[in-house]
Amino acid sequence: MLRPARVCTALLAALDASEGRSRARKRDQTPDSIGLAIRRDLLEQAARDDPKPDAFEQWLLDYVEASTVTGATRAIARTLLDEWRLAHRMESFAAWLEQGAPSEDARAG
Repeated sequence: MLRPARVCTALLAALDASEGRSRARKRDQTPDSIGLAIRRDLLEQAARDDPKPDAFEQWLLDYVEASTVTGATRAIARTLLDEWRLAHRMESFAAWLEQGAPSEDARAG
């Protein structure tokens, strides 16, 4: 079974690639930057804490409750929970994560 730290570390690699791609956009990216910062903080904390797989959902709830930006954090935590569940249901997604979430965007940057 995948551990939360492994999934979050791989998703951080994917986030790095998406940040590189977003820098090329020619529009105000302030909302994107805020959301990406919240996502990065959440992923980094989950990777550090590495809660047990069966306690990850509760860990996310506790993280949201402790956040000062609850609305955005709740939405991002929900997305992470969906990705966590997908990693356990979709073999190709889990394999991509296990490979470190390789991306053409990361190689181009």
